[in-house]
Amino acid sequence: MVSQCYSGPPSPCGSSSATTSPASSPAPPGTATLDPNWQATKPTVRERNAAMFNNQLMSDITFIVGAPGHTKIIPAHKYVLATASSVFYAMFYGGLAECKQEIEVPDVEPSAFLALLKYIYCDEIQLEADTVLSTLYVAKKYIVPHLAKACVNYLETSLTAKNACLLLSQSRLFEEPELMQRCWEVIDAQAEMALTSEGFVDIDMSTLESVLARETLNCKEINLFESALAWAHAECMRRDIDPSPINKRAMLGNAIYLIRFPTMSLEEFANSAAQLGILTPQETIDIFLHFTACSKPMLSYPIKSRAGLKAQICHRFQSCAYRSNQWRYRGRCDSIQFCVDKRIFVVGFGLYGSSNGAADYNVKIELKRLGRVLAENNTKFFSDGSSNTFHVYFENPIQIEPEYFYTASAILDGSELSYFGQEGLSEVYMGTVTFQFHCSSESTNGTGVQGGQIPELIYYGPTICAPAIKNSSPNED
Repeated sequence: MVSQCYSGPPSPCGSSSATTSPASSPAPPGTATLDPNWQATKPTVRERNAAMFNNQLMSDITFIVGAPGHTKIIPAHKYVLATASSVFYAMFYGGLAECKQEIEVPDVEPSAFLALLKYIYCDEIQLEADTVLSTLYVAKKYIVPHLAKACVNYLETSLTAKNACLLLSQSRLFEEPELMQRCWEVIDAQAEMALTSEGFVDIDMSTLESVLARETLNCKEINLFESALAWAHAECMRRDIDPSPINKRAMLGNAIYLIRFPTMSLEEFANSAAQLGILTPQETIDIFLHFTACSKPMLSYPIKSRAGLKAQICHRFQSCAYRSNQWRYRGRCDSIQFCVDKRIFVVGFGLYGSSNGAADYNVKIELKRLGRVLAENNTKFFSDGSSNTFHVYFENPIQIEPEYFYTASAILDGSELSYFGQEGLSEVYMGTVTFQFHCSSESTNGTGVQGGQIPELIYYGPTICAPAIKNSSPNED
């Protein structure tokens, strides 16, 4: 058995059936070499090796891959495999070499095993969303680091709030610290979205405890409690037991003591946690006393709120001004393009307000990429007539990938005259993140790199020491 040589990390596949995708399905064994003179048509070593991929011709080893009842027979060639993997070399040529002609591999999905062989024989990497985790598993199992790295890169680029918790769980199994860190960045910034994703209820207990213990989660405690209950309900279903309050509490175990009930509002606690039967009567009474009594009882639950994430602000203007005929709003759009060199999460924009006394504004803000709206919000803000900026926020933070241009837009309706920025910068260095700004063709109200509206981008990102100016923008045409 392969597992006798190297067991690899815990399999993400379990006993689920595997379906080989069309992209990774080879021709039937032997069909690639029906021509008796096939070698003459393959001028390179790569082409000749590729002709042997999943081919019975000259095959000296056969793998029976997949869980019982869902197996696939895959022919291979010991020499080719041994040149690509130290595990295969030990299996076929080492001191404890296998003498079998057939080797069972029940812990690997056939599609993932074929992806491994495709890389070994053809020097090609074909990854798909539904098989990349199982491919990473098999690459780790047989110590093929370049393929494993390609899988990790694929997962990082496809990382979103919807899959971050599940990928965190898998990255812990695979011992991929960089991928884990990327997952935590997404979970921290977009916690509410991550905690309500479908995959959250499928994470393992260790990952659940790590999430509940996280100090930097950017969400309300009531939302964290509700997600923990959803996980406990799913765990009851997996164990085929009644999802009663007592059983849910049992599934959570000591993880429940990581939930910070005392940091909820009194109304949130009274209308939810206090009535669901998860807490004992004495715990419920003690938490109510913590909210209301002068002499507060000792609690088994943390009483300090989570720190969350501290929003950072990128200022793109060095000064602001006002004139008697500027800055006017008549339903026109102020817009600017930007890109960053590190992943960040945009929270909202800072905007200028009235230069002619106090005024109310209606504002629509948008964030786009390649013309597609990623987020928008219609809201209001009150301007006190000072040159201070006023912050408007999106409902959820938006993930911004490095090296892509995004468009920030705002349409204001209110006082005719407002402050506007000047001495704009084309590049701003915020510690470990560099912002670049370009003019946007969507800007119909005069905003550009050197001057106008949207003076600030509010975001979550790597911690900074102090912002620095790298260079100011060239004059606009």
